[in-house]
Amino acid sequence: MAAGIRKRSVVIEGHATSVSLEAEFWEALTAIARRRGVTVNQLVAEIDSSRQGNLSSAIRIFVLREAQARNEQGTAR
Repeated sequence: MAAGIRKRSVVIEGHATSVSLEAEFWEALTAIARRRGVTVNQLVAEIDSSRQGNLSSAIRIFVLREAQARNEQGTAR
């Protein structure tokens, strides 16, 4: 996996904003969006709609919770 912070532009409710995340979080976010059948912009808009704090932190927490939920599903089998 690639290291370092990556800044990308996302569109939320028609407005472009930049988000800085580590490459690993972008990769995980992209994979989650793909599994859900939505775009990264749509997923970020969903995260934005219920966030508290800054968007980058909200995305990291979302990705962490998704990973935890997948891990729990895998160990429950």
